Amino acid sequence: MTTRRILATSGGFLSTDRYEARKPGRLFLEALRLSGRDRPRVLFVMTASGDDTGYLAMSYQAVSGLSVDADHLSLFTMPNQPVEEALGRADVVWVGGGSVANLLACWRLHGVDDAMRAAWERGAVLAGVSAGSICWHVGGPTDSYGPTLRLERPALGLLPYGNGVHYDSEAQRRPLLHSLVADGSLPTSYATDDRVGVLYEGVDPVEVLTDLDVDPTAGPAAYRVELTAEGVVETRLPPGRIA
Repeated sequence: MTTRRILATSGGFLSTDRYEARKPGRLFLEALRLSGRDRPRVLFVMTASGDDTGYLAMSYQAVSGLSVDADHLSLFTMPNQPVEEALGRADVVWVGGGSVANLLACWRLHGVDDAMRAAWERGAVLAGVSAGSICWHVGGPTDSYGPTLRLERPALGLLPYGNGVHYDSEAQRRPLLHSLVADGSLPTSYATDDRVGVLYEGVDPVEVLTDLDVDPTAGPAAYRVELTAEGVVETRLPPGRIA
């Protein structure tokens, strides 16, 4: 039976001692492992940054030493290859950060939303950072519209939760997510600090993963934010399996 997996993160790649050079973090490496392939076919989708060529080049360089076959799907100024074919042969799809609002608009225009769902249902690992995390959920806070964060909804809704990213590094993120859950704009939501990801199997959150070793008690983590009879409750989810 096919296991559908999504790895929604606020990380994936790490800085190096060379200018604008990156290396894969444990989150990206885990996405590769979950594919079950000795040499997975990785598809980079950088729509949220307008298919920024520098971002794309940095991503290719970062995986150049790995046993992967890397490709990319760009939509500007036209799709560089048939959408269904690109996603149909990918073992791992990595979606980069940027504007989730623009990403969703472009994906719907070109049928990427339906092709992503089909890839997920056949067992490709869907993963990404920031916009590439929010997109799989019902929606979440975004700076797509300006410096004051707003709700982006609906996203793809493969996962029936809201999503928060960069939870520990951007001050507006936590209070806005709490208020959106409190007023019913978002359902129960999962959020990640920088360098943290949540792995979903089917639609169930099953594990919290990190790019680096962290203090399990006080370090970066994930969080579940839900509305209860007592109000909004935030539960810290440390690295490891989710109970």
